[in-house]
Amino acid sequence: MPLPETQSGGDGAERLDVFMARANAAYYARRDPFADFITAPEISQIFGELLGAWCAVTGRGLLKGNAGGDLLLAEAGPGRGTLMVDMLRVLSRVAPDLFARLSVHLIENSPRLREVQKASLKRFGVPVTWHETLASIPRGPMVLVANEFLDALPIRQFVGAETGAGWREHFVRDGAFVLSDAVVSPPELAGRVPEPGEIAEICPAACGFVQDVSRRLCDAPGAALFVDYGTATTASGDTLQALRDGQPVSPLVEPGTADLTAHVDFEAAAGAAMATGVRCFGPVEQGALLIALGAVERARALCAAAPDQANTIRTALDRLIGPERMGRLFRALALLSPARLAPDLVAPPGFPDGTPYGEKP
Repeated sequence: MPLPETQSGGDGAERLDVFMARANAAYYARRDPFADFITAPEISQIFGELLGAWCAVTGRGLLKGNAGGDLLLAEAGPGRGTLMVDMLRVLSRVAPDLFARLSVHLIENSPRLREVQKASLKRFGVPVTWHETLASIPRGPMVLVANEFLDALPIRQFVGAETGAGWREHFVRDGAFVLSDAVVSPPELAGRVPEPGEIAEICPAACGFVQDVSRRLCDAPGAALFVDYGTATTASGDTLQALRDGQPVSPLVEPGTADLTAHVDFEAAAGAAMATGVRCFGPVEQGALLIALGAVERARALCAAAPDQANTIRTALDRLIGPERMGRLFRALALLSPARLAPDLVAPPGFPDGTPYGEKP
């Protein structure tokens, strides 16, 4: 990922997005992130199984009428490979014809994590290719999944000047924020008049990635599903956080030793997608998505098959869909190619009213 043109605020200060990109690159290169936090696929197999079923339905819709076509199954930020393992297991069982035509493509920059993923996926016998960027994934029908990927991309933070004269920007120096006195407000803040002390966050990297995926879907048949934590609409506030050993710590101290994340602005991401002409659905809350895909029924079946683990299964399900847990904080956004490229794919599974973003039901 290229660094921003403006990196220094003077006196050794570093713009927040540059600091965050450098810190997370060091973190993922050296540490096991799953010692510090746990993601939905690690909580319960139900999450990955339902997303695998989502990929099966969506992939068949993309390939309908193209009996000899192959499907690219891509994931951005695959972690240990747990999500892909669960998706492939379901695909091999419920869609063996589709599974036989799959190739897997993982966007992963960490050599250490690539080795973990390779070990996890070798049992399936499907071709797996690793990529540093989306651009190197070959052309063809594609289903892409990204779970807790956008939240780790670097943000910029702006603060309303106390004098009411526009925005100032957060830089980092010696483990603390400093404010830039000379900042040009980015396009994302155009027309937005700040209150003194108000904090606004933007994530050009997240919107840029979503837009790159969208442009690809406007060039070749495909679909994408983003699941992450954040807000349905653009909101003010400081959401930058850091976790080390499962505990919150300062995001500015000891860079590279903690996972830095921020809430995803789904309104901004959807806007970036729709600017390309792609069909955009959601965001819907994670709980609503998983329930619509059959989470409760799947948990019931697992409990029946392993009654001694029923309490563990139910507890994990509640963590995924409970309104006070991940069910409401996490959201999902789906993208589909324009109808001219995917005429048989009308709406993505799990998005109840099937209404594209920005359109009234």
